[in-house]
Amino acid sequence: MAETKVLNEGRITEEGLDKLRALIGKPLRISYINNDLVSRAAIRNFVNGVGDPNPLWTDDEYARKSPYGGIVAPPSWFYSVFPSWVSVGLPGVHGFHSGSEWEFYKPAPLGDSIFPDCTLTHFDDKPSSFADRIIILHYASHFRNQQGELLARAHSWSIRAERGAARKKGKYSEIELPHPYTAEELRKIEDDCLAEETRGDKVRYWEDISVGDDVGPVVKGPFGLTDMLSFFIGSPGIAFVAHNPALKLYRRHPAWGFRDPNTNAMEPIAAVHYNKAAANAAGLPMPYDVGCQRQCWQIHMLTNWMGDAGWLKKDRAEYRRFVYFSDTVYFRGKVTGKYVDEDGEYCVDIETTAVSQRGENTTPGTATVALPSREHRTSPVERRLK
Repeated sequence: MAETKVLNEGRITEEGLDKLRALIGKPLRISYINNDLVSRAAIRNFVNGVGDPNPLWTDDEYARKSPYGGIVAPPSWFYSVFPSWVSVGLPGVHGFHSGSEWEFYKPAPLGDSIFPDCTLTHFDDKPSSFADRIIILHYASHFRNQQGELLARAHSWSIRAERGAARKKGKYSEIELPHPYTAEELRKIEDDCLAEETRGDKVRYWEDISVGDDVGPVVKGPFGLTDMLSFFIGSPGIAFVAHNPALKLYRRHPAWGFRDPNTNAMEPIAAVHYNKAAANAAGLPMPYDVGCQRQCWQIHMLTNWMGDAGWLKKDRAEYRRFVYFSDTVYFRGKVTGKYVDEDGEYCVDIETTAVSQRGENTTPGTATVALPSREHRTSPVERRLK
């Protein structure tokens, strides 16, 4: 019997690569922006979807007493504006957001409007054990407020891979899913999750930090459908539309949708993150997380640790392994450096890990955090509010 092709089957061709080359260095059209206004609802939906209980993001009375003087969006919230990359070219060739490196310059308080831009900077053509051949696209994006001030910028990269080749390779087909936890293991995961510490208004001073100090943990899992849908409600720049508007969208862009073989309903390609038939068609054994979702979890851990008076200057995460439904990930970090940087700020460098129940470091990363100095009476937050 011939294989049923659930998703559009595109190919990597020289013609397609030539079209990509023509886009390099040109501003890309961002077809959908999820949040362009910093509002209570936008922040609340985002942090609920990430699973971040820090009251700085949602509690007016608490936030008024913070160095910010009011509610602000967490650094990772910029992912809710748009995901820092645009799927361009190679129709029907699957895309996987594979990593991002961020720099954060100013906070995003309530009432700010956000204006993103994105440029394709270059791409690499490489062999792969996942799908024979992959194309790695690199993007530069910027996020500015209504005054034109640069709040954040990102260098992001995404992988494009032929779906048929990924299915044929079946690189991850031997993974046992859903994961067979014992009742005791599930209880421990939940206890570890609830034991998470939010530093909050207890100031963490630079002088009190030593190289080798632990950061975290923050625990996410077992990852499931509601976790995924909650993230989609608050976060990524994906156009979720229904009925008439959806059909018009899929008629204009046939590669953006597919007909679910189990329901006959038209679904977006993003359904690979919650629809098993779509995930299987992309060469994966189970629905899996959105790449930037994992970086949001990593940043959640970092803002927990640094407290309200710290500032996340830089953050990098590489999405090395998929996080499937039923997976659990423990995010941890370790301080690897302590110094005064070229800006005169009191900084620490942190190496982060995100280890699953299979023992895989799914998301290696690094970060630089500026902390208040007790001795020199500095405040990285107040510096950015000027």
